[in-house]
Amino acid sequence: MIIYSRYIPYDGMTIFPFIILKEKRLEKNEVLMNHEKIHIRQQIEMLIIPFYILYGLDYLRKYIKYKNHDDAYFNIVFEREAYQNEQDLTYLKKRKFWNWRKFF
Repeated sequence: MIIYSRYIPYDGMTIFPFIILKEKRLEKNEVLMNHEKIHIRQQIEMLIIPFYILYGLDYLRKYIKYKNHDDAYFNIVFEREAYQNEQDLTYLKKRKFWNWRKFF
């Protein structure tokens, strides 16, 4: 389900089961939508709550390492998988279960 909010800090974010977009026009951005759908798959695989716990812990670990929000964010294992594969619009059809693990 897609909802819109101009208050989110990014063009898009996913909080299962919602994909939240900053503007309606972004729904047509296939790469952004694929990125957010990768996060939906990650969240489902991890039964949702454990995803957010691991996401937060990985962010903290990376923030301690890099001492910078952007570097920490872009190096979270879930973000690395999503950014690396967002251009491949067939990625979710061939993606292996828990594929994010290879980004540790």
